[in-house]
Amino acid sequence: MGEIDRIEGPQDLSALDEEQLAVLAEEIREFLVHSVSRTGGHLGPNLGVVELTIALHRVFDSPRDAILWDTGHQTYVHKILTGRREGFTHLRQAGGLSGYPSRAESQHDWIENSHASTALSYADGLAKAWQMTGEERRVVAVVGDGSLTGGMAWEALNNIAAADRRVVIVVNDNGRSYGPTIGGIAHHLGTLRTTQGYERFLGWGRRTLTRTPVVGRPVYETLHGVKKGVKDIITPQGMFEDLGIKYLGPIDGHNLSDLETTLAHAARFPGPVIVHCLTQKGRGYAPAENDEADRFHGVGVIDPVTGRPTAAPGPTWTGVFSKTLIREAGRRPEVVAITAAMPGPTGLADFAAVYPDRCFDVGIAEQHAVTSAAGLAMGGAHPVVAVYATFLNRAYDQVLLDAAMHRLPVTLVLDRAGVTGDDGASHNGMWDLPLLAGVPGMRVAAPRDGDTLAEELTAALDVTDGPTAVRFPKGALPDPLPALRRSGTLDVLAEWGDDVVLVGVGPMAQICVAAGELLAEEGVEVTVIDPRWVLPVPESLVDLARGARLVAVVEDGNRVGGVGAAVAAALTPVPVLALGVAPEFLAHGRRADLLAEQGLTPAGVAESVTKALVGLDR
Repeated sequence: MGEIDRIEGPQDLSALDEEQLAVLAEEIREFLVHSVSRTGGHLGPNLGVVELTIALHRVFDSPRDAILWDTGHQTYVHKILTGRREGFTHLRQAGGLSGYPSRAESQHDWIENSHASTALSYADGLAKAWQMTGEERRVVAVVGDGSLTGGMAWEALNNIAAADRRVVIVVNDNGRSYGPTIGGIAHHLGTLRTTQGYERFLGWGRRTLTRTPVVGRPVYETLHGVKKGVKDIITPQGMFEDLGIKYLGPIDGHNLSDLETTLAHAARFPGPVIVHCLTQKGRGYAPAENDEADRFHGVGVIDPVTGRPTAAPGPTWTGVFSKTLIREAGRRPEVVAITAAMPGPTGLADFAAVYPDRCFDVGIAEQHAVTSAAGLAMGGAHPVVAVYATFLNRAYDQVLLDAAMHRLPVTLVLDRAGVTGDDGASHNGMWDLPLLAGVPGMRVAAPRDGDTLAEELTAALDVTDGPTAVRFPKGALPDPLPALRRSGTLDVLAEWGDDVVLVGVGPMAQICVAAGELLAEEGVEVTVIDPRWVLPVPESLVDLARGARLVAVVEDGNRVGGVGAAVAAALTPVPVLALGVAPEFLAHGRRADLLAEQGLTPAGVAESVTKALVGLDR
């Protein structure tokens, strides 16, 4: 029996000695590599927090003490230590363990969080609540250095620093978010990370003076007592303490003894404390340590020995976007690109390699990304802001009032739009269409395949009088779906008559064609169209559908307030059936399975249309 087999909960850690803890750390790493290589998941971040997570659970009393994880993808070790190791066989699969904290899974998971820069605000509120009720409980927020590039984190720090509540802020500093962390905060942390003078000085004093008879210990304690002044001279850590937050560190985030000593000191302090831990993303797994791109931030199914994917990747939506943008930038000098700390996942890494002076990584700061893009547009550029669709939610005010109100040519490229699946509720990009539907002057394209993605992105870059958005899903490209003909601005994909018009939004066009075939077999006269530009509703769609008996709009976003609702408003009094995703937080699982649960399959769509027609006959 290994040490990992003895751990059924955090309480079991207290019985282990230093040697056993070291063995446990190595066993956890081996478990993570072999488990995640079978299911896919966030491997690198979790390999980097093994010792830190162990130390946190040895020092703090979870769940009485709240441990809040700012980026939830780094909680695999936390899950192992809180009795969920067996669930890793079905990690991120339907009915299995979530890849993020889950309140339904464990009382040790306080927040279902996966969007960065939020945990400090949770911590501030929780500490206030416990102060009001007089509860002697501690709040620990584990944030990454990448998370500190987000403005919300600093809004929270401003409030935390203004009070004497017991909040411990653990900065897990591995110098990276997805890729290397950028910006002024990264520079400051880098200075702290590389300035070893203070630690060497204090270490020399501890070793030398404590060996000196009689006076050595008092002199060392006096030196330690004035360490604030010494630190101000030797290291530039004053930014945090100038805020009014005690700073401890930097410390080796892989040294359990140092971690426990420092965290215990922080736990006893009566006010807010920052513990700055230096960790290595991908620690202990050579393929990850040698990967300079993202240190195996997120992986699919891989060979656990080599770290290589077990299946060759095919063409993706993101890849088509990347190639098209590079091509267009070659003939449009005004085109620039912006990423919010995700150049690789959003397809901008290749663009940055070709046009390094025209690609800007603003860190985990989507609000700033959009308004900075507005400034670029004011200066004559045409910025392309590439983000996951779910992260656009954070920048709605900036899209509305900074880009749209000024009628600026800012193009939003929304990767992972619609149901994404295995990353769970927080990553489903199902909110962008209802949000953008209410933005004056916003034009939204939803390509159905790689060819239309390239075409619609190119068209978006031609727009000069307002913002545009191009949205597409996660994963592999479908086969090209050619149009029978173009009618105005829309594509007619299939025709068996004009009694029913099926409107396929983006990748739902494939499903609509298959559903149309099923309906035609039952004698329903149906036409299937792809509007291409789905918001605002194209006049060509209104003209084509005005005489229909029923119009059904099929989208992979929220059906409340989305394209279906917009078409219904434009076609009154023509009956419109809006088929999409229910306004709820979907459990994690495969995209295809989740769409099927929502009735978004050929058979499901055909059945919904048939029922609607029956209802019209009554």
